[in-house]
Amino acid sequence: MCGIVGYIGAQPAVDILLDGLTNLEYRGYDSAGIAVNVDGQVELYKAEGKLQNLKDIVNAKKSHIEKSTIGIGHIRWATHGAPTTANAHPHSCNCGRVAIVHNGIIENYKELREKLEKQGCTFRSQTDTETVAHLVATKFAQTNDLTEAVRLATKELEGAYALCVIHQDVKNTLVATRRNAPLLVGIGEGEYYVASDVPAIISYTKKAMYLDDNQIVTLTPDSMKLIDSENNVLSQKIETLPWEPVALSKMGYKHFMLKEIHEQPDVVRNVLSGKLKAIDEPIKLNEVTLDKDKLKDLNRIQIVACGTSLHAAMIGKYIIEDFCGIAVDVEPSSEYIYRKTITDKNTLVIGVSQSGETADTITAVRQAKKQGSHILIVTNRPDSTMAREADSLVPVNAGIEVSVAATKSYMAQVISFYLLAIYMAEVKGVNNFTELKHELVVLPQKIEKVLAHKEDIQTCAKKFSSAKDFIFIARGINFPTALEGALKLKEISYINATGYTAGELKHGPIAMLDESMPVLSILMSGKVYDKILSNSEEAKARNARMIALTDSTDEKLNDLFESIIRVPEIDELLSPALAIVPLQLLAYYIAEFLGKDVDQPRNLAKSVTVE
Repeated sequence: MCGIVGYIGAQPAVDILLDGLTNLEYRGYDSAGIAVNVDGQVELYKAEGKLQNLKDIVNAKKSHIEKSTIGIGHIRWATHGAPTTANAHPHSCNCGRVAIVHNGIIENYKELREKLEKQGCTFRSQTDTETVAHLVATKFAQTNDLTEAVRLATKELEGAYALCVIHQDVKNTLVATRRNAPLLVGIGEGEYYVASDVPAIISYTKKAMYLDDNQIVTLTPDSMKLIDSENNVLSQKIETLPWEPVALSKMGYKHFMLKEIHEQPDVVRNVLSGKLKAIDEPIKLNEVTLDKDKLKDLNRIQIVACGTSLHAAMIGKYIIEDFCGIAVDVEPSSEYIYRKTITDKNTLVIGVSQSGETADTITAVRQAKKQGSHILIVTNRPDSTMAREADSLVPVNAGIEVSVAATKSYMAQVISFYLLAIYMAEVKGVNNFTELKHELVVLPQKIEKVLAHKEDIQTCAKKFSSAKDFIFIARGINFPTALEGALKLKEISYINATGYTAGELKHGPIAMLDESMPVLSILMSGKVYDKILSNSEEAKARNARMIALTDSTDEKLNDLFESIIRVPEIDELLSPALAIVPLQLLAYYIAEFLGKDVDQPRNLAKSVTVE
């Protein structure tokens, strides 16, 4: 959720810190701050709200601050304490010599705070992070060694953290460590960068080292030392970062979300590339190690995910059961981890996460792994914590997604589930997917047709932008599409939107319908078409304002629906991958008409790294 940037080298640190934080804004935040060492003094600059507020403060003192060549920065999404300047990071100790930024949650901070207060520490914030600053300061007073102070302090911490620390008396040293929260070190010539995610540093270097849990890195302008929690020196594994800086450009679009919606045809092509080589050849998933014997022994599959990824997982359940005949359960990770983990070696557990750093899902797959289950991870980040837990991996190849509201990563997850389901079925000996493979190959062109003819969607968005509530209904494989369409709308427009299975409408929700309530029916051709048409007529009879999303050309729909959004005809099994695109656009245009902050909606974070 939060974002960390650190720098040590020869360049002015302030420019690098602010640039890095700008490239992490997509993660969601409510305050920001930096700490720099200027002429032997650690100075903190913090502000509530958008990063621009911090930039204004810093720019007023730029000539003074730019002397510093070491510093740390942070954007915060509030967990402990309101989003105020006092609670913003960085945090310091009583004497002001230590400055620290932190992602994650310190679970035992109350006990630590009570102990530190008895030792004379005075707290200025409500945060758990300030506890770490005081703790590091007390350890430094005992050791006069910043690395050792961090090492000893972390031994007393419970929970999740990524920490970046500087000390006024150690002018050319930056120390960083992590546990259950992502952190990497970018490597330059005579300089180093620390970040919680690649976009913060990709403009400066493509060489990086990812920290593992409980590892501590000590950086000076000309050295990097890596140790574990027991002070053993470790070898360093340097990797090449996968992204180009151009990925962070809007490329002429008004918002990143609109750009990313329009990237979806190429995202589908990227996901299929190398995996679906020809419609008469088997699917190739090189990092999936499920062979015929393993699949034969499986008696169930569990999929764990959160948010948008949960909706992709629900489509995965539908098609895996249909193609493979294996029972599939889908559960929110946040629920899965707080009950008895009933898995074994005959259970396949699939974790789904755009970032690969979703805390609940990481915990869920680790619990399942302890029970002997095969762990398969579907993620956009093959360099993530979850990917490193995997026995099998399906990288979704969506590229960097900046907008908080997921669009192209959802599309990539959905297509990946189609490939996984077909792959598993073919390994089991089922080989009747030629038509569906052809549909997958031509899907990008159909999405491009939707994107090229957005006028009906824009008109519909303008007409219904004043709605206070919204209902999405569907049946069968498109029920998750209704949920995802409703989620997109409420995420970025703040309209109360809900998805229902259409057959359940009359079992309670129909009481909400009147002439002020829009009801959007996902009416794709197939075995449930007539049923959902009937459900739509029931809603119309209660004076609801009806909208159809359909691939049908039936002119009779004109009498039933106030607005109709049409998409190209598509096989019902693959229809969720096409139907979601106009729903993403509808949410986008409604939010734009309402003047909302589309890319950074309030209270939301791109990567939820706390439970």
